[in-house]
Amino acid sequence: MSSIGIGQRPTTRRTRVMKSLWIGVWLAYLAAPASDLLHGGHSTGAQVLGWLGLVAFVAWYAAMVFRTGRGETTRLVVACLALLAVQSTVMALCLGREWLVLFVYVSTSSGAALPLRLSRWAIAANAALMTAVALVVPGGHSFLAGLIVPALLGGAAMAGVRQLVRTSIELREARVTVAQLAANEERLRLARDLHDLLGHSLSLITLKSELAGRMLPAHPEKAAQQVADIEQVSRQALVDVREAVSGYRRPRLAGELAGAQVALTAAGITAALPTDPVPADVDEDAEAALAWALREAVTNVVRHSGARRCTVEVLSRQTLDGPVLELSVEDDGSGGGSTGTPGNGLTGLAERLEKADGSLETSRTKRGFRLVARVPTGTASAAADIGSAS
Repeated sequence: MSSIGIGQRPTTRRTRVMKSLWIGVWLAYLAAPASDLLHGGHSTGAQVLGWLGLVAFVAWYAAMVFRTGRGETTRLVVACLALLAVQSTVMALCLGREWLVLFVYVSTSSGAALPLRLSRWAIAANAALMTAVALVVPGGHSFLAGLIVPALLGGAAMAGVRQLVRTSIELREARVTVAQLAANEERLRLARDLHDLLGHSLSLITLKSELAGRMLPAHPEKAAQQVADIEQVSRQALVDVREAVSGYRRPRLAGELAGAQVALTAAGITAALPTDPVPADVDEDAEAALAWALREAVTNVVRHSGARRCTVEVLSRQTLDGPVLELSVEDDGSGGGSTGTPGNGLTGLAERLEKADGSLETSRTKRGFRLVARVPTGTASAAADIGSAS
C-alpha cells in the first residue's frame, strides 16, 4: 500500500498509474447502477442523463481522492462532498435503489479528504442521509443492510489511513529535524573544542616566540629551550585537535593546572595554583567542564588581562542544591572581562557547564576580574547507585 500512496496525492507518473488502478478496482461496485441503466427499462432520455450523471460522479469522486493532501480549504472540500451527496440523492430518487451505492463513495471520499475531527461527522451524516433515501426509494430498505456497513467502515478506514499517513509524515519530518539538530550540536561542540584548544595553545606559542626573540641575541641556549617548548606545545595542540575532531577529547583538571602553570609563567604572571587532588566522586563530564573552564580563564588572563598575579582555587562546597565543586580564577589585571559582553569562549564555556548541570559566573572585582565555575559532585556515584538499583 505504501507504493500506492493511500492518503497521499500522487507525485510521479508511476504513483498516478498505481493510484488510478487502485481507484478503478473499487469502482467495480458501480456495476449495479451501470446494469440498471442498461437493463432497467428506463427511457432513452433517462438513460442519457443517467450515464452523464454517473460519469460526472465518478470524475468528481476521482478528483476528490486524487487531490487529497493538496491543501485545499476545508470549506471547499465540504462543498464538493455536499455536491456529491446531493447528486447521489437525486440519482437514487430518480433512477432507483441500485443508485444507493453512490453514498458509499461519498463516505469514502469524506474519510479521505476531510480532517479526522470533521470526517466522522460527515460519514455519520452521509449514512443517515442514505438511510432516509433508502426508506423513500421503492425497495430501498432491502439494499440498506448491505450498504450501511460498507459506507461506515469504508469512510472510517479511509479516515484512519489518512491519519496514519499524516503521522508517518510527521515522524519522518521529526527524524529529519533530529538529525539536523544532532549535526548542529556536533558542529557547535567542534567549534567550542577548537576555540578552547587553539586559543590556549596559540597564545602560549605566541608568548614563547616573543621570549625566544628577546633571548636570541644574548642567550641563545635559553632561546633554543623556548623553541623546543614551542615545538612541544604545537605537537600537543595537533594531538588535541585530532582528539577533538574524533570526539574523544576529555581534559582533566590536573593536566590543565599544569598547563596553566606553564602558560602563566611564560607570560610573566605570578601563579597561585592548588596542589590538592580533585575529589574522586566528581563525574568525568563535570571535571572535563571545569578543566575547559580553567583553560579558557587562563587563556583570557594571558591574552587580555595585563595582570601580574593570577590565583586559582578548587574548592568543595555545600549548597542548597547539594555538594558542588567550585573553580575560581581571579586576576589583578585591568582587561579580560571589562566589556560586559561575553565572547565566544565564555559563551561556549557556559554551554559546556550547563550540559554538566553546572553554572558560570563572571564579575569585575576591585583588583581585576574573577571567573567562578561550579559543577555538582557525587554524580558518578549516584549514577552507579541508580544502575545497581535497576
